[in-house]
Amino acid sequence: MISYLQGTVINIVRDTGNRVTLILDVNQVGYELQIPARFGRELEENASETTQVFTHQQIREDAVVLYGFGTAAERDLFRKLVAVNGVGMQLAIALIDTLGLQELVEAIVTENVQLLAKTPGVGKKTAERIALELKSKLAQWRTEAGLVEKTHDGVAPNPEIREEVEMTLLALGYSNQEIEQALSVISQDSLLAKNPHAEDWIRSAIAWLSQ
Repeated sequence: MISYLQGTVINIVRDTGNRVTLILDVNQVGYELQIPARFGRELEENASETTQVFTHQQIREDAVVLYGFGTAAERDLFRKLVAVNGVGMQLAIALIDTLGLQELVEAIVTENVQLLAKTPGVGKKTAERIALELKSKLAQWRTEAGLVEKTHDGVAPNPEIREEVEMTLLALGYSNQEIEQALSVISQDSLLAKNPHAEDWIRSAIAWLSQ
């Protein structure tokens, strides 16, 4: 089993199926690794640097496939996800790519099925299964992995307002991660927290995202 590879980024290839492949030169040997798209963007910003990629190796009848991640914690979470019945390699990659490590772990531990189901290919039943099977395991694991548990000093909007804010911002082109960050920040506003109008939440979120 290959735990990690360290080398130079030669190329990052995106295919029509939204899969991202990293070509990594390690001592003049080129390795192909499928990686999350967000990791690919990080690598492109630091393309000239030597890169350490944590890996998971899948051995199939017709091929040996390497998956790459920016941190050991992401790789370990990937392994926990694929152990859930009905969650394959591509779905696990999509979950990590859509929500990111911190948000994904938080969503599972808090059983936020609605947030998990925002990942393409993840339906409500799959999201519920992921939360059911991994909630207890990840509650302990995130402490061992050094992930900080999120605190919520603010008051989150009610589900109806949250859904309207999310739909509006998604339509404007913002990512799920950006929306979650904006909601987390503006929820700290005590006056806004008491505001029942979705329009005001949307304006505040856009104002923060536009900074």
